[in-house]
Amino acid sequence: CFLLAYMLNAKSCNGYSGKTQLMYLTVFITRYLDLITNFISVYNTTMKVMFISIKATIVYLIYGRFKQTHDKENDTFRFEVLIIPCAILAIFINHESSVMEIMWTFSIYMESVLILPQLWMIVKSGKIRVDQIIYLVTLGCYRALYIANWKYRYDTEGFYDI
Repeated sequence: CFLLAYMLNAKSCNGYSGKTQLMYLTVFITRYLDLITNFISVYNTTMKVMFISIKATIVYLIYGRFKQTHDKENDTFRFEVLIIPCAILAIFINHESSVMEIMWTFSIYMESVLILPQLWMIVKSGKIRVDQIIYLVTLGCYRALYIANWKYRYDTEGFYDI
């Protein structure tokens, strides 16, 4: 939400990697494919739809509405070098060989590396702004909470799955 609010307020996407945002959108779509097969709760469905919608809006802003402010010269990371290995790993290292499980596993692998295009862009431009630091810190906190959630679930559910 921070990034969407920032872009709408600044009317700019300068300094943010469209490739990272496209990868995030891919992560959420592949992770939440169960929206079309399983209903868990209104809350769960609402949150999944919000994650996908917010990321899709950010991608639209970067490549559509604010494309004139997108820093294409520095957003040059070849993200296929991340996508292809993640796809191969997901096919061969997963819990079960179903399409849904492979896609979910792919999303987990992708999420672990999708910040690289953003970091590449910052390094290549040679500058970092306060809003970018806030964005990176919030992503780090999100990942830390995700790990804490997995630990909590392991402790309370007694289940570990690779």
